[in-house]
Amino acid sequence: MKTHDFYYDLPQELIAQTPLEPRDSSRLMLLNKQTGAIDHRRFYEIVDFLEPGDCLILNDSRVLPARIYGIKEDTGARVEFLLLKNRGGDLWEALAGPGKRAKKGARFSFGDGLLHARVEEVLEDGNRLIRFEYEGMFFSLLDQIGQMPLPPYIKESLKDQERYQTVYSKERGSAAAPTAGLHFTPELLEKIQQKGISLGFVTLHVGLGTFRPVSVEEISDHKMHAEHYYMPQKTAELINETKRRGKRVIAVGTTSCRTIESAAQKEGCFRESEGWTDIFIYPGYTFRGIDGLITNFHLPESTLIMLVSALAGRERVLNAYRCAVESRYRFFSFGDAMFIY
Repeated sequence: MKTHDFYYDLPQELIAQTPLEPRDSSRLMLLNKQTGAIDHRRFYEIVDFLEPGDCLILNDSRVLPARIYGIKEDTGARVEFLLLKNRGGDLWEALAGPGKRAKKGARFSFGDGLLHARVEEVLEDGNRLIRFEYEGMFFSLLDQIGQMPLPPYIKESLKDQERYQTVYSKERGSAAAPTAGLHFTPELLEKIQQKGISLGFVTLHVGLGTFRPVSVEEISDHKMHAEHYYMPQKTAELINETKRRGKRVIAVGTTSCRTIESAAQKEGCFRESEGWTDIFIYPGYTFRGIDGLITNFHLPESTLIMLVSALAGRERVLNAYRCAVESRYRFFSFGDAMFIY
């Protein structure tokens, strides 16, 4: 299949720049993966389309305020770093801009001296390995001086940084939010549980590769970035029990989906699992874990729209996206949601 097979026209004004209040007031498109039938609701109505015995699997990763601004210690020149992943201890892989100021051995200061860093290595892809020096707790300092690494298509600043976190976020480590979960409120999650739907949690730390475009013509030639995931034994048992009863396993977001499918491929069933996954899901893939998916509307020609198309069929998904454009849905991270069932 060709990358262009997953293209659709999107007017720029439909790219959501700010989150809605309250969280669960966004629109919800229902898409039947078998028939392609479409319905339009509000997200808080999702509870009406879940059945007792179903389970929702949510990604509890928490976004780091990973964009930090500082100065080069010997010249005072301004620099920006975006932390991508922890390499152990105080060593981090990061993007640097401008890169010419971040050569091996260069030293930087952030937050009026709260953090200091040295470039240990320049990697082949241009990323930097930087080692931090500080007093106190690293993540507390990062909370003070860091900013949320919003996607490049969001031009407006975020007034409340917690709006780029899910209400159940817990495990620090993502460079981007698992955005399908942004629609849930504590009250809605409580209502879902009261109906007899179980909640299970996995952790997948979202990398910036999520936003990198597919640059090859044949999608089978694309290489996915690797992301770290963890499936607890409790969640594995919940999935096994849900399947044993013939009920549905519904992933909240493509990151939860990729975690479930990665665990299924690695283990052959569901048990506690941890590792790095570069799983690439596109049409022709046979799902082993999920039966349904709650997700946002994704970029044209992205690996995410390819994943959604693997579940519901390319033509049905592209038709749903055309319908969303015509109905003036809001797209991408702060946009509206779709439930594929």
